[in-house]
Amino acid sequence: MFAIAHFFNPSGEGKHASQRKDPRPRIQALAVAIANLHQVFSKSQCTIDIGQRVAVPANQLQSHDIDIVICTTGSYHLLGQLPLPAHFYKHHPTQAEPMLLGFACQEVLRDSLGQYDYYCFLEDDLIISDPWFFIKLAWFTKMTGTRHLLQPNRYEVSPQGLVRKAYIDGDLAPKVTAPFQNVREEPELKGQVMGTPVIFHRALNPHSGCYFLNGAQMAHWAEQPYFLDKDTSFVGPLESAATLGIMKTFRIYKPAPHNAGFLEIQHYGNGFLSLIGGQVRLPSS
Repeated sequence: MFAIAHFFNPSGEGKHASQRKDPRPRIQALAVAIANLHQVFSKSQCTIDIGQRVAVPANQLQSHDIDIVICTTGSYHLLGQLPLPAHFYKHHPTQAEPMLLGFACQEVLRDSLGQYDYYCFLEDDLIISDPWFFIKLAWFTKMTGTRHLLQPNRYEVSPQGLVRKAYIDGDLAPKVTAPFQNVREEPELKGQVMGTPVIFHRALNPHSGCYFLNGAQMAHWAEQPYFLDKDTSFVGPLESAATLGIMKTFRIYKPAPHNAGFLEIQHYGNGFLSLIGGQVRLPSS
């Protein structure tokens, strides 16, 4: 199950893409995010047998029954303009504060406990393209246990600019997350995949705008006294709704920089990548 927080208010006053005047980038981002979930993970996949002229099912071992729920607040959304079939998602309207929509998604996930094997939250501009995404998550959990959570590295790409691809959630100052986690506990984990070593580090920046919990992890989090307490003390309301609860509950890891692409998720656009060479300097040669 995927719960997506979606908001758009064209005030043009905010720093977030959801508050800019032109709705087209936001429509495109959400449409691609939803379409990719169906194209990468649903059972509607095939290979064309040219000799027999027949479509044969494909990727059966990696395909799933998926449900996508879009959580919105009031009339501040673009669902009516999405170029997608209506059955691709379900609409869950709320009256939540826009920056707290992530908490509304948590309610939806909790209320669905026992019905799914994975409970997933996404901001509305995140795109998964890796069909092995959940296989990697399951492998990591089997290796480390359910109290350890692997977060994907968010990235942006662009054919222009100084860098073609940039991972955008680098380390925060240790004091930012110190009240909520102790990264000195099991700071590094190692594994091997197809003969290749992979390394995972405790995340000084656990925020990825998303999370992916198996059934046992979701149930454990929902049992905690702080679940849905709407604490916004990590960076801001948006970041807290997406990340603070899981940071309090699990030891969060991300793939180390030298194998950052082991688990990754695309952030639509190039707002962060375009800072490189300006507000973000390149290292000296």
